[in-house]
Amino acid sequence: MTAFRRLLTYARPYRGRFVLAVGAMVLYAAADAGLVYLVKYIIDKVLAAQTGLVWVSTTILVLYACKGAGGFVSTFLMTDVGQRVVRDLRNQLFRHILGQSAGFFKRRTSGQLMSHITNDVAQIQHGVSETIGDLLRESLALVFYTGLMFYLDPRLAIVCLTGAPLVLYPLVRLGQRIRSTTRRGQEALEHISHLSAESFTGHRIVKAFGTEAKEADRFRAASERLYRINLTVTSALASLPPFMELLGGVGIVGALWYASRKIGANELTVGDFMAFITAAFMMYGPARKLSRVNANLQQAIGASERIFEMLDTHTEVHERPGARALPPLRSSIEFRHVTFAYDDGSGHKILRDVSFEVPAGQVIAIVGLSGAGKTTLVNLVPRFYDVTAGAILIDGVDIRDVTLRSLRAQVGIVTQETVLFDDTIWNNIAYGAPHATDAEVEAAARAAHAHEFVTALSDGYRTRIAERGQRLSGGQRQRLAIARALLKNAPILILDEATSSLDSESELLVQDALARLMMNRTSFVIAHRLSTVRRADVILALEHGRVAEMGRHEELLARPDGVYRKLYALQAFDNPQAAAADTATAGHTESGAR
Repeated sequence: MTAFRRLLTYARPYRGRFVLAVGAMVLYAAADAGLVYLVKYIIDKVLAAQTGLVWVSTTILVLYACKGAGGFVSTFLMTDVGQRVVRDLRNQLFRHILGQSAGFFKRRTSGQLMSHITNDVAQIQHGVSETIGDLLRESLALVFYTGLMFYLDPRLAIVCLTGAPLVLYPLVRLGQRIRSTTRRGQEALEHISHLSAESFTGHRIVKAFGTEAKEADRFRAASERLYRINLTVTSALASLPPFMELLGGVGIVGALWYASRKIGANELTVGDFMAFITAAFMMYGPARKLSRVNANLQQAIGASERIFEMLDTHTEVHERPGARALPPLRSSIEFRHVTFAYDDGSGHKILRDVSFEVPAGQVIAIVGLSGAGKTTLVNLVPRFYDVTAGAILIDGVDIRDVTLRSLRAQVGIVTQETVLFDDTIWNNIAYGAPHATDAEVEAAARAAHAHEFVTALSDGYRTRIAERGQRLSGGQRQRLAIARALLKNAPILILDEATSSLDSESELLVQDALARLMMNRTSFVIAHRLSTVRRADVILALEHGRVAEMGRHEELLARPDGVYRKLYALQAFDNPQAAAADTATAGHTESGAR
């Protein structure tokens, strides 16, 4: 029950509402028991002696009013507390997941993470909002019914409730079975979410390769597994009520035999017995509901265990105690004997003893074959990962000694896979500068050559661009990403294959926008296309995670057996027209930058 107790801690800020809800439940249960107790007076006084009709009638109305008020207030307040708890838990979970490291997201799919926020939290929402309220309300009802039965006749109550302890063991076993089954069910739902997200995101590939039937079969198999797991829960839930009914029937029969002798001996009135037997019958409803409540509670606990496992996962790089804000870049960025390996247990080093220094305001181009470690290297600058050995220093300060917020505030990123949000163009450009004015947003768009196509749209800057900017072309999306980076105005810039997937016309516009973006900024540029690399102040050639050589384009090209020369020759051999275009594009952007 550790997960359940931890879940209840989220209700502490709302304990005032919770106490009021419990008070209303007590009123509800007491009024309900009072109505049952009136059966004695109705039979012994009103029907037998023809007295007290007005008093009994008034009391019935008052008790029903109290019961209704208690039921409404308790249900409303418990649901309110439950919804607040679930809201806080969902917000904390989302913020926690978003705060994890790049390696965390690399090891998990979007569908899996979304399943925690939707499916797991929904399971808890049902458990907290409804189940805990039902648990308290029905438990209080049982307490009042039992107290009334012992008040009327203790021995008769003992006879009637003899079989009650026999229900506890199967109830506990049922809860354990349901909790484990619920965990498997949530994992199956997680797999379904993953399959759905994967297929919908890659719908063009699915259609292009004609694999709709294959994807449908994968989804059908996952749905079948979830169906069988849910059927297991249903069979477990359906097994307990018949057993409870049989034990209840045995108790009622025993009470009838015992009461008949006591009534014959004038030791028990008919009214007492009818009130007693009514309370016994009324107990069955809460008892049966509690078995369902227990199942729902176990499902909520199973889901909360998965959520708390996620909340207990901490993979983000940590700030050191006393970390201070990083002042604006003034002098240089230095990689000092940097080594990096992912914490996947393989021990494979992606970067090995990398050392170089970039003066502020210069452009460093990073080239190398796929797998050389180019993207990993630039991901270390904003501390998406921490170095395994060595250090990265900005103006002589180890970036592990500064706050993450101040470090990342100085870094702008434009990647090959442009990330835009399902929002307006204005909000996408101003994503890193929410307080920007319309004039500032427009100026950034003009500098990125985006203003022209934006104003041609029906709603201009207020146009929504759909998920991932699907309503725009690749070049348009890239120019919006550049405008976003321009508006952030960060002194450090990372360009990761920013023009690799564009056509020639779009690339000319984007290259010119990039040239403006890199002016007066310290830029790390990853590119296979040499049009961007040629104008860099220094080129860093990586090979197998090591710095093979550094220098300017002409210097490196002059080395007969150099890594850069081989890469240049490989591109020119594979696509001589592209190499010629690179030369022309480079000349155009260099003149534009000047």
